[in-house]
Amino acid sequence: MTKTNPGRFFEDYRVGQVIDHAVPRTVSGGERALYHALYPARHAIYSSDEFARACGLASSPVDDMITFHTVFGKSVPDVSLNAVANLGYAEGRFHQPVWPGDTLSARSEVIGLKQNSNGKTGVVYVRTEGRNQHGSVVLDYVRWVMVRKNDLDAPAPETVVPTLARVVDPATLILPEGIDFTHYDPTLAGERHRLGDYAVGEVIDHVDGVTIEEAEHMMATRLWQNTSKTHFDVTPRADRRRLIYGGHVMSMARALSFNGLANAQMIVAINGGSHANPCFAGDTLRAWSEVLDVAETAAPGVGAIRLRLVAVNEDGRAGELKDAEGKYLPHVLLDLDYWALMPV
Repeated sequence: MTKTNPGRFFEDYRVGQVIDHAVPRTVSGGERALYHALYPARHAIYSSDEFARACGLASSPVDDMITFHTVFGKSVPDVSLNAVANLGYAEGRFHQPVWPGDTLSARSEVIGLKQNSNGKTGVVYVRTEGRNQHGSVVLDYVRWVMVRKNDLDAPAPETVVPTLARVVDPATLILPEGIDFTHYDPTLAGERHRLGDYAVGEVIDHVDGVTIEEAEHMMATRLWQNTSKTHFDVTPRADRRRLIYGGHVMSMARALSFNGLANAQMIVAINGGSHANPCFAGDTLRAWSEVLDVAETAAPGVGAIRLRLVAVNEDGRAGELKDAEGKYLPHVLLDLDYWALMPV
């Protein structure tokens, strides 16, 4: 009897199946230091205890994307170890901040299955939630991933594709307890632009670029305990190239967006997202954002801005996303739709 775990294949999933993921993770200031070493992240709430306190928080929480990566990484051995690619996200909500010293664990429920026409792969839809040591949900989201079949003769399951909201209703956004931007200091934040300075439809070119390094990508996947074979092992791909973890692209693009969106401080929801094309070491990543919506919140001085964050390689230009047939252009790596908190 083998004691090793080959991971789940497409035929191993059933709609309604609940999977408790192994290895809880206690986060600390070390994760923040490594995150800021990997990405040019400078949003002030995640950089300074004093700035965070001036915004009504007890201290600086860990970056929202640290929470996302940690919870995501817990789910990989059970959901995407045998993945061809992670495809997209929807209905993501950050329920409360994560603080240094919190311990995160994760659970996923299979909510949809669809075998591909080639009979060799299928798409698995899961809703994953991360909880802290008190049992409180800190993050939940839906993602779908293309997974290999192990037994090509295994019958296709009944197709179930979940109906997902296109956008998280801004009236239901969950704000951190005590958040207050009435004494917000834009000089310390890095830019003067507040919510009223942005117009729906505005496109912001974030100007800067970062060339993706193999070593940094490998450090990131290990840091988040992401064990997907496509990020470590060159043999699954015919071209023998490691696929850059999509979350690495997300964090790099989010960090680059500081230039033009320094006051989009905290991500509170992920409306949707697609990893449009693969990213490889050596690609130079750039980013642009489009303002999709703005909304009021009940918190003093706090508004919400809905943004489309697009990561492209060196061939991409701001504002260019899809072709005439509605397909992503080949230079588009990421299309991420999210809500962030911003001073009014």
